[in-house]
Amino acid sequence: MTDKLVFTGEIVNPEWMPSWSVIEVPGSKDYFGTGKSVKADTTVDGVVVTSALMPTGQGDHFISVSAALRKKLKKDVGDSVDVVIGRLNA
Repeated sequence: MTDKLVFTGEIVNPEWMPSWSVIEVPGSKDYFGTGKSVKADTTVDGVVVTSALMPTGQGDHFISVSAALRKKLKKDVGDSVDVVIGRLNA
């Protein structure tokens, strides 16, 4: 079992939810063992993200990237970000 999911992703407006800005999380269904919403210890470019990972409906999960988070990151749609996700010990 992998300790953390670490990847470089892109902030996108996905086809399945074009009005949202998200970061898709590859391999998240295998990592968490579910395609349902999950709470996780998440950072994007070192900024803590407190929202849960939501299911894409395509099998994996996504991180919602609000306008406030984009401003804090100084990033926009199309920009790359470094993501670290860990399981929460609940």
